[in-house]
Amino acid sequence: MLGLWGQRLPAAWVLLLLPFLPLLLLAAPGPHRASYKPVIVVHGLFDSSYSFRHLLEYINETHPGTVVTVLDLFDGRESLRPLWEQVQGFREAVVPIMAKAPQGLHLICYSQGGLVCRALLSVMDDHNVDSFISLSSPQMGQYGDTDYLKWLFPTSMRSNLYRICYSPWGQEFSICNYWHDPHHDDLYLNASSFLALINGERDHPNATGENSDSYLCCFFCFFDSLCLPLQPGLTPVADSASLLPILQYGGRTFFVWATWC
Repeated sequence: MLGLWGQRLPAAWVLLLLPFLPLLLLAAPGPHRASYKPVIVVHGLFDSSYSFRHLLEYINETHPGTVVTVLDLFDGRESLRPLWEQVQGFREAVVPIMAKAPQGLHLICYSQGGLVCRALLSVMDDHNVDSFISLSSPQMGQYGDTDYLKWLFPTSMRSNLYRICYSPWGQEFSICNYWHDPHHDDLYLNASSFLALINGERDHPNATGENSDSYLCCFFCFFDSLCLPLQPGLTPVADSASLLPILQYGGRTFFVWATWC
């Protein structure tokens, strides 16, 4: 089912990603590149696999033979389930796909799905992910007003939502798992059962020996399609209203819409 926000991902977001897909799929052997590494797509909050039909069609048309799996789990309102529960569900779904791809595969994960995929990598020491694209994901947390927040918590303003999110009850909602109120860092660190763990701000008891952040990030892609590798001078900017990471480089400020790892 599409759920209340099933159409949340417009075609424009897919089109922004399309110029980078040929680079992602160049790893195939053979003179004619008859086969490419499989691709797994993970949707975001209130989305479903249907939201990525245009991306699926594009890959099938431009790279025939590529096995693309858009995982149809935690659709619509089910995407509000706690993120560790979703990580476990997606893990059970990707393990058999990975087993059929001994040469590796690629992950494309949108919005909240980028957090799910990053946490998934942190607890799997036997994965074979070759490339991980986090598309428009709040990897440093969220502290911004959106329509769905007003729908979920109609009587709460951004400034006092921490009272809900930093409670045991609030941590049962996925959005609260990555709610990061910069004015209440102490409460965030004590209450966050997800984001603080994968960001290394608290002990992550289920993390494997492998550093999942080795995949996060090699390249940052911005709204003007500029992509930069991780390098000195590329610094994060604290912004209390942004849903996306913000970086500064060469005197310019960029909103990051994709991370390529």
